[in-house]
Amino acid sequence: MDADTLIGGANGRFPETLHSAIAAAGSDEAARRRPGQEALVAAYWKPVYQYIRVKWRRSNEDAKDLTQGFFARAIEKHYFRDYDPQKGTFRTFLRVCLDRFLANDHKFQSRDKRSAEFVALDFDAAGPESPDELFEREWARSVFEDAVDRLRENLHARGRGLCFAVFERYDLAEDPPGYDQLAREFGISGATVTNYLASARRELRRLVLERLRVVTGDGELRREARALFK
Repeated sequence: MDADTLIGGANGRFPETLHSAIAAAGSDEAARRRPGQEALVAAYWKPVYQYIRVKWRRSNEDAKDLTQGFFARAIEKHYFRDYDPQKGTFRTFLRVCLDRFLANDHKFQSRDKRSAEFVALDFDAAGPESPDELFEREWARSVFEDAVDRLRENLHARGRGLCFAVFERYDLAEDPPGYDQLAREFGISGATVTNYLASARRELRRLVLERLRVVTGDGELRREARALFK
């Protein structure tokens, strides 16, 4: 894969805010457009897909096509430029745009499936659930999944794979062991277990907040952070 097809582009950075991501997605310059498009799609595709499956009762294949079609249409027609953070969260605005798009779906039967414009979407990992709070749950889940993946990469790149292993064994397990058992399993002291967990959690929190800054306007950031870390 070419460097400029990666999220964040060749320099590996996301746009700093939602507004800069939207501006970049509408740019005439491919080098600016791709990071903005991929930032938006990576943040919101799964909640959009789930919402279409559950609220609109669309089949798996139709939901895939409509998810791609919605983002293609939204970026092409600059839907998101009308977003006013004073009137509510971006996700509420997004749902309104999505409902309008789906209500008029018959107009777009020959829609252009521009899959190549976006990041690969693992639709099989997004199985159907139940409506309304679904969008919020999937949003939170996608933020944390992204942060955990980046935490794993960051710690391994710094030679701290054991720190992530301890964090994964304790914080991500359904039935985590106690600190003493963790220390025995990994051959480290109880104090080291404590330090590893504290360090990994701080880094995870930082990565979550970093992701929120990508897709959240400044006024929304504090509210979103409180909701996610509640």
